[in-house]
Amino acid sequence: MSLRRSLPALVGAVALTLGLPVAAAASAHAPTAVMNPCGFYETGSDAFYNHCTGDGSNVVIHVRVALAPDYERCVGPGKTWLGSASKIQGAHYVGRTC
Repeated sequence: MSLRRSLPALVGAVALTLGLPVAAAASAHAPTAVMNPCGFYETGSDAFYNHCTGDGSNVVIHVRVALAPDYERCVGPGKTWLGSASKIQGAHYVGRTC
């Protein structure tokens, strides 16, 4: 086999070998982000607010409730359970810390 034909194959094989660990590492973090997105999200039965922060701050969120008054709540970093998904209609950051 000539050098012209084997060199591109060798370069391709090296690139493929080096690229696989990078792709595997990137996909290893994807399920966590999908399962716990930042902000308001619902599972099949529960409603959550995930405050994603790197500074440890607490923030005020406005929670929209079905057939009841809405309310504000102070939440810390990470996931906070808000209640049943059938009762909680949404939540959002109001722009201030607590």
